[in-house]
Amino acid sequence: MKLKRFILLITTWSTLMATPTQSLYDFEVVTIHHEKTTLAPYKGKVLLIVNTASGCGFTPQFEGLEKLYKSYQSKGFAVLGFPCNQFAGQEPLDEKGIENFCRISYGVTFPMFAKIDVNGNNAHPLYTHLKQNAKGILGSEAIKWNFTKFLVDQNGKVIKRYAPSTSPESIASDIEKLL
Repeated sequence: MKLKRFILLITTWSTLMATPTQSLYDFEVVTIHHEKTTLAPYKGKVLLIVNTASGCGFTPQFEGLEKLYKSYQSKGFAVLGFPCNQFAGQEPLDEKGIENFCRISYGVTFPMFAKIDVNGNNAHPLYTHLKQNAKGILGSEAIKWNFTKFLVDQNGKVIKRYAPSTSPESIASDIEKLL
């Protein structure tokens, strides 16, 4: 009886150890136009993934994010924006409103996605993955505010987390190193 339990335990452990962790490209996301997709179309690109909000003091960073996108897009770079309303209700708009705001106010052409949670029980699995792979100050996983940025290499590895106050322009040299 003990031998059977031991064999079952070893078999279960072996199965768990053989199960690959989910790739960044496997996460299901919803575009700003309500279309389900994954991040697979971005495989092989350097990514800057950002939680955004239209009514935040950091909202003018959309301009810098768009400049990065336009500067490096042809070299295999993309900015991915994920609106979030978890910080002082600073993203009250629906997806159509967000898209219009970003396009009209800041000329945003980089991909934007549907509004998500980045913290708590309803945090999007993508953000759970990002936070686990690039912790914040003092090892914290929680996103502290809008415009927290994650730099991801061409293989889907999370390289670095940047604070909301980090300007997009100051990230350019880190992007260039990966391209």
